[in-house]
Amino acid sequence: MARYQDVARDLRVRIYSGEYPVGATLPTYAELTHTYDVGRGVISAALALLEREGLVRIVKRAGIRVLDWRLERRFITRGRAVMRDPYRGYVFPAASRPDEPWDTHGRPVRSYEPVPDRVAAFLGIDAGTAVLRRRRVTSPAGEPPFQIVDTWLHPRAVRDAPRIAEADTGPGGYIDRLEEAGHGPLSWTEHARARVPSREEAALLDISPEATALELLLVGTSSASGQPVDVTVRLIPADRVELLTDLERDESARWPVAPAQRRPPRDS
Repeated sequence: MARYQDVARDLRVRIYSGEYPVGATLPTYAELTHTYDVGRGVISAALALLEREGLVRIVKRAGIRVLDWRLERRFITRGRAVMRDPYRGYVFPAASRPDEPWDTHGRPVRSYEPVPDRVAAFLGIDAGTAVLRRRRVTSPAGEPPFQIVDTWLHPRAVRDAPRIAEADTGPGGYIDRLEEAGHGPLSWTEHARARVPSREEAALLDISPEATALELLLVGTSSASGQPVDVTVRLIPADRVELLTDLERDESARWPVAPAQRRPPRDS
C-alpha cells in the first residue's frame, strides 16, 4: 500500500469513528505532515482520495471540512412514464417519494446566462448565447443540498410564452405555459452521464470539485415545430444516488424457449 493510501485509511477510520465528526475541521496540512511524518505531497494525495470519496471538502482559507458521509443513498427508478399531478402539473421520474417534503436552498434564481456548449447543441443555438435559466437547489427536508436543477429556455419559447420568464409561472409551471402557447403536447428525451461538477456547482452542492456527479439532462421538444424548446439539467452527487431500471423480456426472449429457437446439438 502506498504511503498516501495508508494515511487516507487512517483518516477515514478516524472520520467513521467520530473522532473527526461531521462538520468538524481536520488538522492543517502542517499538522498532518507532522503527525504522519510525511511530506506535503503525501498528505495532498491522501486528502484528494478522501475528497473523491465524498468524506472531506478542502476550502481555501477555511480548512479541510468533514462532510456528512452518513447520508442515505437514494434510488431513482428510471421508468418511461411521465405522470401528472392535479396540483403540481407534470411529474417526471425523480428521487422523491410520494408525499415526501423537500426543501429549497436559497431562493430560486431567474437570470440570463451564457448557455453551455452541451445545452446549446441540444437547443440548436450558438454556445455562449444569453439564455434564460431558471435555477433551484433542492433536497429532502433537513438534508444538505441534493441537486441543482437548471432549466434553460429557448429564446423562441420565451417569445411565445412570456410568462415562463416570470417568478410565478402559474399552475402547472412553465411546461403548461409552453403547451398553452402552441407547443403542446411536448415530448421528452432524457440523457444521463457522469461528470465532474464546476467549482460553482460543487460549492452549491457542498461537495468537492474532485467528486463525481450524475447529470440527468431532459430535452423538451415542441410538437408544433419539432424543435427543442427547453433543456433541464439535474445534477446530483454521484455517491448519493443509484439508478434502477426494471427490465422486461422482449417477445424474442419469452420462456420457455420455443423448440425452433433452441441451439442445435454440436457434431460429435
